[in-house]
Amino acid sequence: MKTFSPTPKDINRQWFVVDAQDQVLGRLASQIAHRLRGKHKPEFAPHMDNGDFIVVVNCEKLKVTGAKMTDKKYYRHSGWVGGLKATTLGDVLADKPSRVLMAAVRGMLPKNRLGRAMLKKLKIYAGSEHPHTAQNPQPLTLPY
Repeated sequence: MKTFSPTPKDINRQWFVVDAQDQVLGRLASQIAHRLRGKHKPEFAPHMDNGDFIVVVNCEKLKVTGAKMTDKKYYRHSGWVGGLKATTLGDVLADKPSRVLMAAVRGMLPKNRLGRAMLKKLKIYAGSEHPHTAQNPQPLTLPY
């Protein structure tokens, strides 16, 4: 018996659309990361990118639990001395809602070039419209 190792010709990528309205941020991000990585497929291999394309719509209508809207902070640094800036989750969600979900999913993927390639298959839009209708994405219902 030989161990099956997938090759690039074995990869079958599909397109899915997820409605993020009234979804909890962390739960949604973990399920998206699972699909982007390809762990739901029987031919999963940790050294290959065989996940699906995910299109997320209505990401401005995400929910969080507790007091995260005011307590959770996003940090960035300008590179200069004293250049650390902090922004709350509520401000980032109002200004650029796609960044919130992108940062959450990025933290759940591998921290190497493979993770960066997986993240390119995630398309996030604030409204209910997306330009990927030509790919015929199937609606994806997530378990929780």
